[in-house]
Amino acid sequence: MLNILLMIILIIIIFIIILLYIGVKIAFIYDKKGSELKGCLKILILKKIKVYSLEYPSNESEEETEEDEKEDRDNKKILELAKPCLGDFKEFIKSFTKCIHVTKLENHLIFGLDSYADTAKYIGYIWSILIIINNSHKNAKLTAEPSFNGSVLDAKGVNELDINLLKVIPPAIKLISKKEVREFIKGVRNG
Repeated sequence: MLNILLMIILIIIIFIIILLYIGVKIAFIYDKKGSELKGCLKILILKKIKVYSLEYPSNESEEETEEDEKEDRDNKKILELAKPCLGDFKEFIKSFTKCIHVTKLENHLIFGLDSYADTAKYIGYIWSILIIINNSHKNAKLTAEPSFNGSVLDAKGVNELDINLLKVIPPAIKLISKKEVREFIKGVRNG
């Protein structure tokens, strides 16, 4: 009986390590046309199993309790608590960015102004920036097209990130072990 229990515990530990190593996939899909915005955020574990999904616009009515909570917080106190932690947060973000792998970055922009000359000028700037980004990352496919039908800013895209949770754990533990960071977290939770 004890051997079976130890085998089950070992299998669970191995599964957790595999889950942490494979990590989480975050997918963000959006489409903006005019003043209408549609989007979907998905979080998947093992790159296949959906654990969280958020669609915009949602069918459920949003409550105003979140806005009331934000107004009640004293932002100056939170800012004072955050000042000693900025170096630690900067170090954590550097470590965290090493754990992120961009698997898909496909975005298309439709841009236009009332003036044809300004549209052509700014779309040239946008194209030059997109060329730099596309050449610097192999999974980036960023495009833009001009629109000479008045003022337009439409976009659509599919973005996917893989996060290796096993590599995030040591910097997260290091961050949380700092006294100033724990005080900041308590201050934010308490308002």
